[in-house]
Formats: sequence, structure tokens, C-alpha cells
Amino acid sequence: MISPKIIKLASDTKFAGLKNIFTHKSSVKNSLCGDLIKIEIIANKTKIKSMRYETESCIICEASASLLAKKIKNFNLKELKNNYKQFNKNKKVNFSSKFKIFNQLLIKKNKNRINCVILPMEALFKALKIN
Repeated sequence: MISPKIIKLASDTKFAGLKNIFTHKSSVKNSLCGDLIKIEIIANKTKIKSMRYETESCIICEASASLLAKKIKNFNLKELKNNYKQFNKNKKVNFSSKFKIFNQLLIKKNKNRINCVILPMEALFKALKIN
């Protein structure tokens, strides 16, 4: 059973729906379960201004996309690149400080759904060509 907290996060659709207004965009599919996310980012050379998303995914991925879209505003791109290096190296359940809020999606019974949680982040890194 999915927790009420995850359902509440996923139902916040303020940033859901693509508007075809972006400086960066990407689409990523989870090869394990078939989840798909498309994102549009508006960013200048130093900061992210906004993110919109569209998913064909499970509720955990939707909750993660909603959280990321809320949290991403005014992220510093240089910091994000540093977080990516840490994230990519670890890919484990304990996220770096910038992404600690995502731990709430990985309650005991969801620990094996890490790929669903990180899919929006992978789309973000792909859109910004951070690797």
C-alpha cells in the first residue's frame, strides 16, 4: 500500500504538464519498469528558474517529479554539478543534502523503488547535459 504522504506529494500537480517553453528539455525511460518522464527546464547560465514535467509512471515517480519541480527553483548550476558527481558515485538510498527531501519517498517497503525516485533527477541531469 502506498503511504498517504506519497499520494499527497504525487497529487500536487502545480508543475505538471509541458508548455513547450524551455531552455533545456529531456525525456528518460526507466528500462526496469517502463516509467517515462519528460521535463522542460528554464535556466540561465547560473540558475534554474523553473521545471515542468509530464509522466507516464508510477505514483512514486510522480511524487518524486513533483518534489523536484518544487525544490529546483533557483538551484545553482555549479552546485548541481557537484551534487551530480556525488549522486552518480553513490546512487544509494541516502541522498546528498540538496536531495535529502527525497528520502521520504523511500520508506522501508519502497527501498527497492530507488529507480522510480531518481528518474526525474536523471532527466534533469540529462537536460542540463551534466555528466
